[in-house]
Amino acid sequence: MTELTKLTLSAARDGLHNRDFTAREITEQHVNAIEDAKELNTYIEVTTNQALQMADAADEMIKSGNAKSMTGIPIGIKDLYCTKGFHSCAASHILDGFKPEYESTVTSNLWNDGAVMLGKTNMDEFAMGSSNENSYYGPVKNPWRAGNSDKDTVPGGSSGGSAAAVAADISIATTGTDTGGSIRQPASFAGLVGLKPTYGRCSRFGMIAFASSLDQAGPLTKSVRDAAIMLESMAGYDEKDSTCINIPVPNYEAALTGDISGLKVGIPNEYRVDGMPGEIEKLWQQGIAWLKDAGAQIIDISLPHTKYALPTYYIVAPAECSSNLARYDGVKYGLRVTGDSLDDMYKNTRAAGFGDEVKRRILIGTYVLSAGYYDAYYLKAQRVRTLIANDFKAAYEKCDVILTPTAPSAAFELGDKISDPLAMYLNDVFTVPASLAGLPGVSVPAGLSAEGLPLGLQVLGQAFGEEQMLNVADVLEKAAAFNVKPTKWWGE
Repeated sequence: MTELTKLTLSAARDGLHNRDFTAREITEQHVNAIEDAKELNTYIEVTTNQALQMADAADEMIKSGNAKSMTGIPIGIKDLYCTKGFHSCAASHILDGFKPEYESTVTSNLWNDGAVMLGKTNMDEFAMGSSNENSYYGPVKNPWRAGNSDKDTVPGGSSGGSAAAVAADISIATTGTDTGGSIRQPASFAGLVGLKPTYGRCSRFGMIAFASSLDQAGPLTKSVRDAAIMLESMAGYDEKDSTCINIPVPNYEAALTGDISGLKVGIPNEYRVDGMPGEIEKLWQQGIAWLKDAGAQIIDISLPHTKYALPTYYIVAPAECSSNLARYDGVKYGLRVTGDSLDDMYKNTRAAGFGDEVKRRILIGTYVLSAGYYDAYYLKAQRVRTLIANDFKAAYEKCDVILTPTAPSAAFELGDKISDPLAMYLNDVFTVPASLAGLPGVSVPAGLSAEGLPLGLQVLGQAFGEEQMLNVADVLEKAAAFNVKPTKWWGE
């Protein structure tokens, strides 16, 4: 039989509908591949029995003629999503043993469409990190290595487990979450397509909160078409999330016409940052040339407040994290470390339960929200956030989409930046501005670094303009013709 783990989502969908293979067969191959790839540490929990039951149910849906685009597709779910009766701990010790009695809306939508859950993927604790080295369950290894090196690289973060699982062909696709780049940056590091929809396009109900005004669900896939298919299943209005927007979900796959004639593509000069490698600039220029050849019109634009995006993000996000994570105190669920008093229990539980990066951001957030500093830091950051959003509004009066690099470098080695938080935060320099503005963005693999590691280009769209954005990304993907896979070194 064909090696079904190599298939794209769209190819797997077509094969299932044509009865070339069954959902059980493709699921069993993925379960076996996960077992073979344990050293990548991509999954925190593998739900084999549940996966096979869901696969059998999907086969019945197909036989009865009720199949949908995601029916029978085996996927990994980021550990930030609550999945009823299964491990949902945000890769944190403080939520040890938590198995929710409810399902997140995004995963409910996927299960209703017949998707199959392979397990819960590893991540940076509470989605705080850019390298997936901050997980209580240990770092994730990127399937990609530089040249002939035997040194491990990071898969990006916080959705590193989700990215590594797709890159290693141990999941057809995965869910991720993106607060400041946590889908797009791992996609760039792992040679994948990573899509952050418009804020409010997907429900946040049942997603364990990091920064509520920024968090958004999205897919990591092997192609733009796959991302379009999966987003349609994930998205939709949900009255349980007050920030979810009640507008129809389009057929994103139908938007992939390949025609971008006359489309205006904005190129922001402010995305040329100090110290950016020449190969990133070269790839960006190549992307501009590809879109120009496809009939697009290239427009120079300015996003003047871009330089303030990173410091603004690292005030707003920690402030919201400090508030959201105050609920973890050892009283109702998860870890409890007792002491001589109630205050001791709070202190002991939070000290033992949170990792270093989470503690760092809680402390920063608590500081900027404290009396005497709230106006100086938090309120000022919110004003700058508005200026950044206004920059995009002004730019979109001149152009339809924006093209930028996704990340300022290729994947770096494990341990290389973990002791330097500021160097780590700089990984988000190209992804954070769109997050602050609530806009959609997609990363497309477009080339290799000098060391043979993937590099991505990012297409940014207008609010709820995912159709146009995906069409441009599809054109970019076809022009780049990126079909390189990591050389298998694991499981040997």
